[in-house]
Order: sequence, then C-alpha cells, then structure tokens
Amino acid sequence: MHTHMTTLNCVTTGESHGPCGLAVITGFPAGLDLDIDFINTELKRRQGGYGRGGRQRIETDTATFLGGVRSGQTTGAPLVVQIPNKDSRLDDLERTPPVHRPRPGHADLAGSIKWLTDDCRNTLERASARETAARTAAGAVARCLLREVGIEVFGFVRSVQEVVTDVVVEPANVDSLRAAREASEVYSPDDAATKKMIEVIRAAKVDKDTVGGLCEVHVFGCPVGLGSCVTLADRLDARIAAAVMGIQAFKSVEIGMGREVASRRGSDVHDPIAYDDSLRDTPLLGFMRERNNAGGIEGGMTNGMPIVVTGAMKPISTLLRGMPSVDLRTKSSEHSDYERSDVCAVSAASVVMENAVGFEIAGALLDKFGGDTVRELRTSYEAYLSAARGL
Repeated sequence: MHTHMTTLNCVTTGESHGPCGLAVITGFPAGLDLDIDFINTELKRRQGGYGRGGRQRIETDTATFLGGVRSGQTTGAPLVVQIPNKDSRLDDLERTPPVHRPRPGHADLAGSIKWLTDDCRNTLERASARETAARTAAGAVARCLLREVGIEVFGFVRSVQEVVTDVVVEPANVDSLRAAREASEVYSPDDAATKKMIEVIRAAKVDKDTVGGLCEVHVFGCPVGLGSCVTLADRLDARIAAAVMGIQAFKSVEIGMGREVASRRGSDVHDPIAYDDSLRDTPLLGFMRERNNAGGIEGGMTNGMPIVVTGAMKPISTLLRGMPSVDLRTKSSEHSDYERSDVCAVSAASVVMENAVGFEIAGALLDKFGGDTVRELRTSYEAYLSAARGL
C-alpha cells in the first residue's frame, strides 16, 4: 500500500462565530520573503463581490503570522497563520441559539444525525465557509513561492446562473484581464457580463433566493513534469480536483475541456504536439500545442501548457425565505431556519479556488524540486530545465 506524503501540507480551521480562522502550513522552505500586502489583498477580495451578506461589513480579514516567519521571511518551521473574527459568540446561547430545523443543501441534517443531536448549531458552524479565510491565506502564501520560479495563477468568475462570459484567457492578455476583474463587482473580466450578473443576483435577492455559478482558474508558467502518473495520490489533476471539491458548495470540477470530452472523438479532443526551437528556453521546452483541451495536464502531469480548472458552485443553501424542512425534535413539517448568509458568493469562491489551486501547484513544485531553502529549490529547478533541454 502506497502512502503519499506531500511536501506541502495545510490544516485549516474556522467557524462563523468562532474566535478565529487558523492555517498551519508544514513543509514550507526557508528564505522566502512573504508579500504580506498580497496575502491581505487576497483575504480582502474573498470578502468582496456583489451579493455578499452582512458579515462582510463586520469582519476585516488580515493575516497574523504566529510562527514560521521572522522579519517577514520564512524560517523553515511550520507557518501558523491566524485570521481573527470580530464576531465571536459561540458560547452566547441567546445570540447563537440551537438550530432544530435543518437547511436543505447544507450539512445541518447529516451532521446532526452523525453526531447524534437534534441541534444543528455545531455542524453548521464547523461546516461554515468562514474556514476558507484560512485556506485563502495558505494559498496566497504558497503563491508567493510560485512567483520565485515564474508561475502565476489567475482566477475569475466565468458565469452566474445563466449569464456566461466568453472571454478568452491567454498569457498575453492575463494582465489586462486581471485589471478588468479588479474593476468588476463580481470578479468577471467582462463589463457587459458583469452588469447582467448583477441583475441576476439582484433579482434573486428580491425573491429571497440565491444563485450560483462557475469559477475558472488558469495557471501559467508551470514546467513540464509536475505531478506524476505513478499513483492516484501523485496525480496533479486528482489533487487539484480534490482541493476544489473541498471548497464549500462546489459540486463539480473540470480540467481543460472537462466533461465535453465524452461527446467528441479522440482526434477532436487530444492536443497535437509540435516543436518550436524558439520556445526551447521556456517552460514548454519547445514542445508546443495549438490548442489546450487537456487543460495543461496529461497523465496526471503538467505538459507545459497553461493549467485550466473550472469549478461549479451551487446556490447558497441558506434562503431568506426558507425551504420545506422538518423540526428534528418533533418531526413535524417546518420551514428551515435562517442564518446570516449571502445571496451569491461566487465571487468570493473564485478567490478561494484561485488560492486552493495555487496551493496544490506549490505542493507539486516542492514534491519535485524539494529543498530546505528557496535557494535550493531554484537551483534544483534550473538544473532540471537544463537537463530537460539537453535531451
């Protein structure tokens, strides 16, 4: 039995009304100057987006490093990142009373039965997407490492309900798309689509309903060979899929063309290989593709093309108008309880997904090139590319 031990690992916690979110990152090399402003910007973006609820006006998320950092530089010890909650009231039973009417689509019912209680409170707090603040911070830390070898991650909102942007993402236009995304209230780099998405969210709010959508992440600059084809646990596409599916309310993940591959012939799916010597000194090593249906991953390994990941987020489970449910104490039919929530959190989810994917890429990078320090990592990385060019 193969036991996979990834070089980079992270444990996160966080509850809606708990004292803080926490991320403990192990396996991180020493000698990296952390971009604290970037990390806090990602946390701020996670709180934004049109359709968010009242909690975002309470919290101002910032990362506090409790360990693994000295004078802004990593030491090689486990990184401990804390994101405090201003609204912490789990022990105040008047403000956080028991919840007996589970919300359809949420963890309430399954968790209450699992832990043999008729109070959904503990389950809904622990299942809260507040935990993603810590996950976003961990991913942003990992992306600081990716920059050391020229790997960049870009995420955005592809759709909200039926409104879809057809924007094409390429290395040449990613900077302009990032600027357009920052100007969008829903984090979509398409002004026309942004306006329509806002209309959809506004209509759902009027109806006391919720909406979901698609988030998309592109990773540029990955060398050929991150990940492996040897075991399930080493396959990079499997690791990315698990990380994205682990984000609250995500129901599907696609790499590249995704499920559309099932309706086409192989000649229309697979990406023909060509060689261009002018690209020999790039991460592609000269092996070029005219299309990228594989989404940058073949056989569980990067092939040098941009990694493309799409995640589908369902509508938030908490509806202001409630849904048919059952009182767990009496078993009588009731409407579900309401907990402070969002109408649409797709924008925030795109930030979480962007950083979750970045974390997995950083893990694969360290798995291949290792090193206790960033200097060793860069040396190993350059030696590998040099050897690959010499084939």
